[in-house]
Amino acid sequence: MGLLITLILAALVGWIASMIMHTDGQMGLIANIIAGIAGGFIGTTLLGFIAPASPTDNGFNIMGIIIGVIGACIAIWLWQLITGRRAA
Repeated sequence: MGLLITLILAALVGWIASMIMHTDGQMGLIANIIAGIAGGFIGTTLLGFIAPASPTDNGFNIMGIIIGVIGACIAIWLWQLITGRRAA
């Protein structure tokens, strides 16, 4: 059950980041999940000192989602930089 919730949250984080970066029309579900997972790693690495990875009683941490979205935006930006693709 934890893996399913992680994938759903990663998709949500990736989707929010793709909306911010104006790439939502170009990205599908799998790309959103990948961006969300990458965003979690990047966000935790760069901004983990703001909100340490400590789950709350119900396992939901809004600051973790915000940091994941910031990290996913960075991941999408890096992907665009590497591939040369820009948002339409």
